[in-house]
Amino acid sequence: MARIPLEDNFTDVIGKAQRGWKIPDAELCARTGVTRAELAAVKAGQALEPVLRRIARPLRLDPEALADLAHGRWQAKAPVFPRGFAMFNTAFEDMTVNSYLVWETRSRMAAAFDTGADCTGMLDLIAAERLTVREIFVTHTHPDHIADLGRLAAATGAQVWASEREPAPHAGAKTFAENAHFHLGELAIKTLLTSGHSPGLTTFYVTGLAWPLAIVGDAMFAGSIGGSTEHFAEQQQNDRAKIFTLPRDTVLACGHGPLTTLAEERRHNPFFAN
Repeated sequence: MARIPLEDNFTDVIGKAQRGWKIPDAELCARTGVTRAELAAVKAGQALEPVLRRIARPLRLDPEALADLAHGRWQAKAPVFPRGFAMFNTAFEDMTVNSYLVWETRSRMAAAFDTGADCTGMLDLIAAERLTVREIFVTHTHPDHIADLGRLAAATGAQVWASEREPAPHAGAKTFAENAHFHLGELAIKTLLTSGHSPGLTTFYVTGLAWPLAIVGDAMFAGSIGGSTEHFAEQQQNDRAKIFTLPRDTVLACGHGPLTTLAEERRHNPFFAN
């Protein structure tokens, strides 16, 4: 698979921070001494590093990480899973969205996480690997993440699960509370409520694969965070408390963009670095 680009560029990061913390342009300029013309140039895509560094702190962003993102000095990296994990990237309107499959290699029992826009690739792999999908877990119910839920559920006969705070719109779907535990042979799956971007947004922490894995939906992306105009602080707080307390080598499987790791995000995500 070709490298999946970052979901957000530096202008997206600045916009999410401004909207989330409700800091309009005039206030940001007054607090930093940046002119309206300089700010407009940066928001139009000019990577003016002195300006970026001046506006970063009021936006609660790390200046070094923001500058590195703007100049393309960082790309997300994650280790390879030799077995038991697959990522699917499908087109939805003007963006792409990710879905995931994990399985226990001995029993061939599997679980799907979201469906993306089209589950054809996932169904092909299920057939090729002769997997039995027992559960379909929904990170959250935004349309791009569950667009093919009916087809995947019908084709696999799997039980659909979603947070009790954001039930899946699917007949027969069940709900779970935070800290629910599921097992697929030697694989363990724990639910972590990482709400903010949506009311029941759930991170699924999977152990038993080659690397610890957190399927985070839109809680965060490589180099960015899931946006919210009304619950941005809640999203950041949950990410720090629930995701950044996981082991540093945890692979983050995000709802959009490439895979990354906690270690990478600690150093390079403008919202969380330092």
